[in-house]
Amino acid sequence: MGDVLALVEARLRTTLGEPDARAAVTFLGTDRIEILRFLDGDIVRYATLGMSAAPMTDPTGTLADPVAGPRAELVLSVRAGLADTDKVLRPLAALAASPQVEGLIVAPGASLEVGEPLWPGAPFSSVLVAEAGGLVEDLELDAPMDPVRFLPLLPMTANEAAWKRVKGAQELQERWLSHGTDLRDPLRAGVPLD
Repeated sequence: MGDVLALVEARLRTTLGEPDARAAVTFLGTDRIEILRFLDGDIVRYATLGMSAAPMTDPTGTLADPVAGPRAELVLSVRAGLADTDKVLRPLAALAASPQVEGLIVAPGASLEVGEPLWPGAPFSSVLVAEAGGLVEDLELDAPMDPVRFLPLLPMTANEAAWKRVKGAQELQERWLSHGTDLRDPLRAGVPLD
């Protein structure tokens, strides 16, 4: 487990630079989740470290494989200085712990809900999990372990989350794209959905 997390942190540092801050959150009955913060000009990135320590397993399966199975970490990118986004640490750690707590397999296209604003004043309480490979490349591990995927999180308003449930992730992403939505704006309004 420690070896995997050391490799994950090395990949994050190689891609995003040195973190300027880190915090650890532990929930009862779960392994520790760390959040690393990286500054890149006017963008601040929060990356989880700990979610990939064990593979995610299907909650309907009869036996969890301790080695094989999907592994991931989460990455959230927002514009710095517009909101108190550092308060996202606990909600982000809760999302990263969801495979351990709820038996979820977090994959692109999924919606994850935290039940409260991601940070004070945020119009978002859920995120859309986007495709991996854009910002941080997948980290290949020795067989039979699956690679670690670094999944970007795109904050959604309540209306966007409801629309996504009906229309699907692809439709919502196309709607954002066609309206030129700045998904890194921590205070952005929801995209028009009519």
